[in-house]
Amino acid sequence: MPATFTEHEIKAKLTNKRQLSAYLDKLVDSHLEGIKKVRLNYILCSDDYLLGINVQFLHHNTLTDIITFDLSESEDTLTGEIYLSVERVAENAAKFGVSYTDELHRVIFHGALHLCGFKDKKPADVQEMRKQEDKCLSAYKKELSK
Repeated sequence: MPATFTEHEIKAKLTNKRQLSAYLDKLVDSHLEGIKKVRLNYILCSDDYLLGINVQFLHHNTLTDIITFDLSESEDTLTGEIYLSVERVAENAAKFGVSYTDELHRVIFHGALHLCGFKDKKPADVQEMRKQEDKCLSAYKKELSK
C-alpha cells in the first residue's frame, strides 16, 4: 500500500482510504518516472501538534495546514511523511466555502504534489499547484463514482 493514514489524537473522518491510497500511487506514477516503490505516511493531527513540528524542524512559529518531508533514500523509491492539521483543514473549508472532505483531499494531494516536485512559493508556482490540486480532486471524485 503506497499511502497510510494515521490519526494522531484527533478524528479526521477520512473515508475510502484504500481508493485514496491507490489514487495517490497513480498520481505519483503520472508525475515521476522510474519510481518503483511509493511509501507515503500521512499523519492527521491537531494544530498544536503540527505547530510543534513546524517550530522544531522548520523554525517557523506559525500555524499551517500541511508540512511535507521527503525521506527518500534512493532514486527509485519515494518515501514521504506528511503532517496535516485537521483543524486547519476544517477552518479553511469554511473560509473558502468548500466541503471539509474536498479540502481534506486537496491538502492530501498537495502533499503528494510537493513530493513530485511542485512548489508553491512564487505566484506562478502557486497557480500551477492549485491547477494540479483541482485536477487531482476532479479525477479522484470520478474514480470514486465508478
